[in-house]
Amino acid sequence: MLDFFKNIITTENFAENYDSQKQLQLATCALFIEVANADDDFSKVENEFIKKIIKEKLGLEDGLVNELLEESRLKTEKSISLYEFTKTINQFFNKKEKIEIVKNLWKLVFSDGVMDKYEEHFMRTISNNLHLPHSEMIATKLEAKEEAKN
Repeated sequence: MLDFFKNIITTENFAENYDSQKQLQLATCALFIEVANADDDFSKVENEFIKKIIKEKLGLEDGLVNELLEESRLKTEKSISLYEFTKTINQFFNKKEKIEIVKNLWKLVFSDGVMDKYEEHFMRTISNNLHLPHSEMIATKLEAKEEAKN
C-alpha cells in the first residue's frame, strides 16, 4: 500500500527532476506510447513510426531516441493517468503546437491500418486534456487519415 502512494507522488511530479525541454520530450513521447498501447497491440509499425516522428520533431539522434523511448515507457508504466503528460504539454506548448502533436498521434493511430475504439478513446481524452475543441480533434483526425492513405 505504501508503494502505491509513493508511485502516485512520484508519477504526478515526474517532471520536477528535468528541465523544460526534457519534460516536453518525455511527455510527448509518453503520449505516443500510451496511444500505441491503447489497443494492447504495440506493433513494430507503430514503434518505428514513433521513433521516426520523435527523431524528426525533436531532432534527436537514434541513440537518444531509444533512451527517450525507454525512459518514457518506464514513466507510462508508473503513470496513473494521461493528465500528468498533457499537463506538461499544456504548460509549455501553444495551441498550434498541441494541434501538431494531436495530428501526429492520429498518424500513429492510422500507421498500422487499424483504428481501434480504445485508440480513438485515448485520442478524445488527450484532445480534451489539451483543451482543444472537438472540431480541431476531428479536423486533425481527417487530415491524418487522408495522409495515411497516400
